[in-house]
Amino acid sequence: MASIHRPVCRLCRREKVKLFLKGPKCEDGPLPDRAAPEPPGEHGRDRLRQPSEYNTQLREKQKARRIYGVLETQFRNMYEEASASRASRATTC
Repeated sequence: MASIHRPVCRLCRREKVKLFLKGPKCEDGPLPDRAAPEPPGEHGRDRLRQPSEYNTQLREKQKARRIYGVLETQFRNMYEEASASRASRATTC
């Protein structure tokens, strides 16, 4: 698994939920008040329009990747393995 070498509170703000990436430090209360309501980044407040279906799916995928701490290739391999096992289970039943 990959380790995150960047501010992890930024990732929580991007996903707009607590991802509990800091362990016990994240357990108390909601997102910090000091965090701005917009996503992080220089152009964060410009990106507050209605998200598309693709954007919603991408955010959910990124959220899962960040929770489990895996890279894109690892995540893709796990997904393909799970899909293959599901397909083989469906044909044998």
